[in-house]
Amino acid sequence: MSGNVQLGYGPRLIGSPTGMLRRAALVRPSAAIERAVPLPSEPSAIYARALEQHDNLRKLLLSFGVEIIEIAGSALDPLESAVAQSALCLEDGVAIMRPSVMERRAAVDRTRAAFARAEIPIAGHIAAPAFFSGDDVMLLGARAYIGVGALSNELGRRGMTSLLTAHGYHCTQVAIAPKSFSLRSVVAPIAPDMVAFVDDAVDAAAFADLHRIVLPRGEERAAGLMLLNERHALVDLRYRESLRILSRAGVSIEAFDCYEFTKVGMTPASLVLAVARS
Repeated sequence: MSGNVQLGYGPRLIGSPTGMLRRAALVRPSAAIERAVPLPSEPSAIYARALEQHDNLRKLLLSFGVEIIEIAGSALDPLESAVAQSALCLEDGVAIMRPSVMERRAAVDRTRAAFARAEIPIAGHIAAPAFFSGDDVMLLGARAYIGVGALSNELGRRGMTSLLTAHGYHCTQVAIAPKSFSLRSVVAPIAPDMVAFVDDAVDAAAFADLHRIVLPRGEERAAGLMLLNERHALVDLRYRESLRILSRAGVSIEAFDCYEFTKVGMTPASLVLAVARS
């Protein structure tokens, strides 16, 4: 990992990890999504439906006043819409990731170029032989939770910890179950002192001192939500029991259909890269 950490000046991007979403990056899917390997028991994604669902997601974000950065995709990458794997925005810049899957690394280059055009500085990056995915980090207040799973190696986690520590975060590693795609697909920030997750998807001891919303087994990816603001979230509409639990816990829900992405392991948290929050 190498960093270019410049604390104290630059743009104010993520002022609060659970604050109001002001700006976000999206990558529109291509027909390549139909080549993505579906999750067990799921059929293959259908491009036309994925395109419609992604357009609806974009319109939903715009309706809440979120500015959209459009990042170019590639017809060669089935998972190109999982933009949150490529980067993590901090207060004064963006950290660039290095995915474990070789085919995904071109997406990182396109993401880096998009941020350069938007004049957003680089806060650091993961360098070979380390690898790390941006959706394996959850920021919460002054804490950063780092997923320990298949999408990162020890060098990547060590580098990410170093970068986040330099930016004032206290880092905690969290073991995730083999069936969990990434940390952010099964754990969600709700408020500075609150998270939502499924017990058997992660090591729940990491969140012992927080208010916890426990979601039902079988609906793990309902926790892969994207906050619009504290206690206000975009959630996949197919997880009905989880929607009821979240609502009862005081979370305002904006449910939308993203089933074509769910089929191949993507969630709202991976489809939307938070660029600026206040």
